Amino acid sequence: MTMKKTTLILGLTIMFILIPVLSAIGQPPPPPPQDIPIDGGLVSLLLGGVALVVKTFFSKKNNK
Repeated sequence: MTMKKTTLILGLTIMFILIPVLSAIGQPPPPPPQDIPIDGGLVSLLLGGVALVVKTFFSKKNNK
């Protein structure tokens, strides 16, 4: 291995591994995620599903 190639590999290793690790050490951790309420959307989704089932049931019953 030539000296140029060794220097290039060492430089890339430092640039892509060592620098991000060292820069992340001094940063505080991110805040915890906020709770997301799913109550209103979940009820609407369930009602839409029930309406689709009822419509499908009655349309198949009327086709017979």
